[in-house]
Amino acid sequence: MNTTPQSPAALERALAERLEKLLAGVGGLEEISIVRNPAEFGKAFDLLASFKAHGGTKIELWVDIRTSPRPSQFPYVAIEREFEAKAVKRVRAQVFAAPHISPRLAELCEKHGWSWFDLSGNCHLRIPGLLHVHHTGNPPVHAAPKPKANLGTREAARVVRALLSPVFVGMKWTQRSLKINCRPQVSLGLVNKMVRHLQEEKYLEAVPDDGFRVADPLKLLVAWRDAYRFDQHERLGFFTLLQGPKLHEALAGLGRDFEDHVAYAAFSAAEFQAPHVRQPKTWLYVSSHLVEEFPAKLGVKQVESGENLVVLVPSDSGVFFTPEEPVTEDRLPCTNEVQTYVDLWHSGGRGKEAAESLLEQRIKPAWRAAGYDL
Repeated sequence: MNTTPQSPAALERALAERLEKLLAGVGGLEEISIVRNPAEFGKAFDLLASFKAHGGTKIELWVDIRTSPRPSQFPYVAIEREFEAKAVKRVRAQVFAAPHISPRLAELCEKHGWSWFDLSGNCHLRIPGLLHVHHTGNPPVHAAPKPKANLGTREAARVVRALLSPVFVGMKWTQRSLKINCRPQVSLGLVNKMVRHLQEEKYLEAVPDDGFRVADPLKLLVAWRDAYRFDQHERLGFFTLLQGPKLHEALAGLGRDFEDHVAYAAFSAAEFQAPHVRQPKTWLYVSSHLVEEFPAKLGVKQVESGENLVVLVPSDSGVFFTPEEPVTEDRLPCTNEVQTYVDLWHSGGRGKEAAESLLEQRIKPAWRAAGYDL
């Protein structure tokens, strides 16, 4: 049910009441007072909450309110706002408030040193050594704005995969160059929709000459990972007597015959890219039109149990996009590192552990080398 106050004044009152309840639930706070539109400060913010903490230290929370905030608009006021001490010993902190604060907006608030809270009672109020209140998980009291793009679709994955691909780290993009480098191709309209959404979420940032670049590759990867539909790929189990070098050699031959349609996936790709978790199964992506042909060519048998070869039939050929460089003829290519990462995360077993190892060993170092501060 949408219970968001309909007027700015009503929203201020509702958020003031919510903040008062949050502070009242913290033991040891005294003389809690919340004033709306404090004229003595030139109405530079919307609410002033003041109280005394342990030891008598006076704390002031300067609260800025927005009705429908977007991460791309943060910070809303200058971080450099001066907090004059005047004659009274006090600590001042900036707080952001809205009817609903998304996880992405909460991340940005905390990254920039802001506290935050919303009408549902989700909050992060922190003043080092004096105050720390953190709570999330309360459902929104109103319908949160729908995102303009769904990162879980196949078409969106093609765009994100290009943006995060290791061969394009740090690249300056235009919408047309991004369209050209998506595999399979997507429409310019879809690219435009995705770029606007990712800019609003502050995953992309504008650069001179009407271009843009990835601003926060780690957060974009996590957002894609969380939206990723691993279950959209069909999983088949096979058994093979080939092991070790003989199996790798046979798979390399398969790769030469079916170029760009077969690749090591998940755990098997990670064994080449960032060895960490060892497991007995071999994981492959195989295009759907080859599923009937490849078992005879490789000499494997499909089984209901006891598999040692896991074949993923991708819902979209984009999983084969930009394999790792260089690719040699004596080895089957792997999915690129970001594709390997999201597949591992959803593969079960020790997949998340292997994904984190790949992230730390290969993906983050490449981003740092391109100048990203992670």
